[in-house]
This record gives sequence, C-alpha cells and structure tokens, in this order.
Amino acid sequence: MPMPFGDDALLWAAWLYYEDGLTQGEIAGKMGLSRASVNAWLAEARSRGIVNIQIQPERFRSVSIARALKDQFGLQDCLVIPSEGEGGSLTDRLGRAAAQVLKRLVRSGDTLAVTWGRTVLAAAEALDHRGLADIRVVQATGSTTARIPWTPEACASRLASALGARWIPLSVPAIVSSPKMRDLLLGEPVLSEQIEVLREANRIVMGISSMRPESTIHTSGFLDGIDRHAHYQDAAGSLTGRFISARGAAVVGPLDHCTIGLDLSQLLTIPQKIAVAGGIDKVAAILAALRGGYVDVLVTDAVTARGVLTADGWQEQPRRFEALPETGETLPRSTGKKLMNAVKDLVDESLAGALVAHEALIAPVPGTGRAVMSRAGPRPGKVGIVIGGGAGHEPGFWGYVGKGLADAAVVGNIFAAPPPGPILAASRAVNGGAGLLYIYGNFSGDLMNFSMAREMVEAAGIPVRQIVTNDDIASSPPDNRGARRGVAGNVFVFRIAGAAADLGASLDACEAVTRRAAQRTYTMGLALEPARLPDTRRPSFDLDADQMEIGVGVHGEPGVEQRPLASADDAADLLLDRILAEMAPARGDRVAVLVNSLGGTPAMELYILTRRIRQRLKAHGIGVHRTLVGPFYTSMDMQGVSLSMIHLDDELAALLDHPCQAPALTVTGQPT
Repeated sequence: MPMPFGDDALLWAAWLYYEDGLTQGEIAGKMGLSRASVNAWLAEARSRGIVNIQIQPERFRSVSIARALKDQFGLQDCLVIPSEGEGGSLTDRLGRAAAQVLKRLVRSGDTLAVTWGRTVLAAAEALDHRGLADIRVVQATGSTTARIPWTPEACASRLASALGARWIPLSVPAIVSSPKMRDLLLGEPVLSEQIEVLREANRIVMGISSMRPESTIHTSGFLDGIDRHAHYQDAAGSLTGRFISARGAAVVGPLDHCTIGLDLSQLLTIPQKIAVAGGIDKVAAILAALRGGYVDVLVTDAVTARGVLTADGWQEQPRRFEALPETGETLPRSTGKKLMNAVKDLVDESLAGALVAHEALIAPVPGTGRAVMSRAGPRPGKVGIVIGGGAGHEPGFWGYVGKGLADAAVVGNIFAAPPPGPILAASRAVNGGAGLLYIYGNFSGDLMNFSMAREMVEAAGIPVRQIVTNDDIASSPPDNRGARRGVAGNVFVFRIAGAAADLGASLDACEAVTRRAAQRTYTMGLALEPARLPDTRRPSFDLDADQMEIGVGVHGEPGVEQRPLASADDAADLLLDRILAEMAPARGDRVAVLVNSLGGTPAMELYILTRRIRQRLKAHGIGVHRTLVGPFYTSMDMQGVSLSMIHLDDELAALLDHPCQAPALTVTGQPT
C-alpha cells in the first residue's frame, strides 16, 4: 500500500476512485481484491462520511501534498502528517511516523546508517521492530558534544536496540583539530573497519538541519569557533554534518577536511536515503536537500511540505470534483491593484514619505538611505536601541523610532533583511557610549546580517547585545520555540527596550528585561486573503473564498492549516485559546493586548474582535492593562489579523506605561 495512506485501505480505495478516476475493476486489480469488495468499500466510505461527492479536504490534504512532493522531486515515496494534532510535539509525531516508515522499508540483512538529531532520536524511541535478522546499524559520523541528548551514539544505539540489530559506532569525534589528525585517525585499523561498514550501507536515516542558532548543527558543536559568515554564509542547511547551498550544492569550508563520517558524495551513492524533518524553519534546508538529490523518502508535516512546494514554484491544481462556477458567474481576480511608481523605487519612496510626514520625530541616518534615527538622540550615557527588518510591515520598523522607543531602525527590501552596511551606519549614529541593543525577528537573513554588523561594531570597541524575537506560536511547537518567527509581538518588545533605555538602565539590564519581555510575548494570526507582492501583484498563497488561513506569517507565508471561514467571535476565540493554552496565565494575572491588522483588515472588524477578546479575558479572570488596536505590524495588503499578548509583571507593566512618542505609537502615561 502506498505510504501516504498508512494502513487505511478504505482511504486508498476512495482516493483511487474519486481522485484518480479508476474504475472499480481497475481498483480491484491494483489492490488485489474482488470487484464486489471494492464496491462494498466505496459504499462504506460514503456511509462513514469520508466521501460525499468529493473526498473531505481535511482528510486528504496530506495525501495530496505527499503525492505532489513525490512527483515534484522524483521521490521513491513520501509521508506527510498533519502539522497539528494530538499525541505530543511535532518532533514526537514525526518520530512515530518515521518509525512506521522504517517498519515498512527495513529488511533483514540491511546495513542502516544513522545521523543524529531530535527527530532521528524520536524515531528510534518510537520504533520496536525486532523480527528481522542480520541487520547492522552504523553511525554516519563520529561523536558530537555530550551537551545534547540526541548525539550520534544515542540515535544509532537506540535504533539498533529497536531493531534487534548490531550497532557499529565510529569511535572518534565527528570534528577533529586538523586535517592531519583526521588522516591519522582514518589510518587506525579499528576506525578503518568501522568506516568500511559505513560504506556498505544500503539505507540511511537522517535528519535535515537548518542553519538557525538553535538548530542541530549548532547545538551539536559543529560550528563552535568557526566564522560561519566567512565560510558558510551560502549554506541553507546541513546533512550528515556537511553543508549545502539553496540549490543543493556542497558548500566547502574548513570543516570538510576535519570531519570524520559520511560525505555528500558518499551519501548520494546510498540506494535509499530516508529523511525525517519538519517545522516551517526547515523549509529552506529541506528544499536544498531535495534539489541536491540527497533524499529518496521524505517524512515531514503538511505545512512544511506545502512551504517546500511553494518555494519551488509548485501551484496546487483544482481537484477533479471541485465545484466550478456557474455560467455567467464572475471569477475572482488573481491580481491586485497598487498605487506605486516603479517597483524598484517602492521602498525608498515610501521611506522618504514617512520621513517628511514625521519630520519632527525621525530623521535619515547619515550615509545611508535605508535607516532612520530619532531626533531625540543620541543621548550620552544611554543605551542605543537599534531595530530593523524587511519592508512591507509598515509602520514597522521606522514607526517605532522616537523618544522612549527605538533610537534607530534599519529597513531592507520587501520581506528581506537589511544589509550590514545600513545597520553599521545606524549603530554609529545612535551610539551614546553605553552600548547598543539590537532587536530583530527570527529570520535567517536578519540573523546573518545583524550578526555581521555586530562583529564590525564590536571591532570598533562598542559593546553590542542582541535579542531575536520569536513570538509566532504557529510557526514551531513549544519545545522548539527558538525556531519561531518574530512577528507583531515585536511592538511590545520594542516598547519595553526603549522605555528601559530611556530610564537609564545599563546594557546588561536592558538586555535582561527585553529578553524577559520577548519570552513572555505570544502571537497568532489568521488571513482571509493573502498578501499580493508589488512585483507580481499575485497572491502569495492560494485560499478559497470560503476558507481562512490559520497561523500565517508576515512575509506572505501560508499558515499551518485552512479552515472554513468563521464568525468574528469564533476567529477571536481560536486565536485567544491557542495563546492562553501556551501562556497559561493564572486568574488575576495581567496582560497587554495588540489586535493587529495585517494590512487589509478595516478598523471596524478589528474592534469587533477586540470586543470578544476582552469578554473572554474577563471571563478568564485576566486583567488587561493596555489594549492596542490597528495596523501596527502589517504584511503588505494581507486581509487578516494577528493577536499578540504579553504576560505582564509589575516591572513590564511600568515600562509599558513609560511615556514615548514615535510615528506609530505615543504613550503619555497610565492607561485610561
């Protein structure tokens, strides 16, 4: 039975009949059944509600995406699980899915290579398949730091135990001090024997690492002491401790000749490469691995799979039984209208307009056209707050520059990180001698460019700390919060940092209170219509007229699921319940609330949602210290809303009340 259907033969039969258009006789031949059995199964599918003219989208979405991935990248097979569901974290559920795949694929006599990581260990712990014989499980690399529980030894030994197999370790570090040391170790008889077993592997189970700071490749210690920006800035991901570009090509650096284990050319020779990886932060890395031909069987989740397909130019096709508009019905437009001049001038002209509209509050940073600074600074002895990110979020980021808020903001192209040059110029312009605090969202380009600027600023003797925001609870599970995106909750974080600095807090104190604010901020969003980018004017994802997208990002990304369009109260409940479940406030606790338009949602609808949110919080016994409503942090013209809440303590509440004045936010004192 094809992998996407699991063990559900009824589901497979319904798909073949209603989606693939096979006759009952053809299905009988394909499934090895009688025609009468097929007829009975199809009747049962209808009676159980699996099929009613068309197959239920909720049930079959993962199957459709799995088949699309298989076709798009020429995979042997693919299993896609729902991104949300009961049964633990996404890592645990991916591990159980991978265990089911291994039960199907592993055979007696196999030599199975194993990498390391959270999901690989979860797969090993979920597996129990001891009925095979003569299986060898071998580490694909040497050992990593013992600071993590998902080491190569732990993953390989646990998998060997689950299969009743013989475990062959690589009895050396994965990274050694020099190429000479590597060559010496490879010449040792014991290691040579172990490497020879590795070369005989006919299958490999592997994770795929992103390049984010909390990723497996970082936490394993591979990049300790390495200047990533000098050697691996083109890397989109990592496999078996090796680095690959966005196109899947090897990214060669100083670690290559110091690494002991499977290299990329050897990986390509293994007949069956089974990858298990998920989470929206892994999209770029998974796509790179697929483009490079390093994956034959993929286990992932629906949101990640859809992100990979979309990034590779895939467009979902209408289903066979999808209703078509009646004759004469007007089809929806696929393009949007924009008030602009040339696309290439859009960001610069918009920023120029903001500067003249708010000339009493902000001014251009000398030497760059993509940074603004407060007219109230710099102030000697005060910590300078520098924020930034891509354009398209207006009034973010320049709207939060002013007294009591940020001292400078740096703006990139639409949904793209600002380069290091403007960040460096802004840092110099607002340096008051007490150090700088950078605050930006958790996106790979921002991480890289702000870190590069930090190195240059610190080389000039100016101390810099940085806070990477990650408030988007839809973009990664709670046990992997470090992979989450930074979205509209930034507004609260900017506010806390700016107030602390304005009150004269030291750099250490500013960093500590801002980090606490970031850790206590949560955001969830939904969209009724996608954003339309200025260059194409086409929607950034597909969304039917009667559906809404749950868990959208602010760069035009699709969410984690689609649901039927709900009422305002139901939509508010959906967002609030998800946040409260993770925040877990006690009765009597206080929060601040931001009901944010993603660009195209009018104030009337925002206030309807605000009404319901305040009703629910009151019933929950939660006090609301301050409420913000409006387009504070947008995603171009997306019709949608995000809800952000910060869990307050006395210090955070006092900082929120500290006076500030900026283009997008002015606070004069205590909330009324």
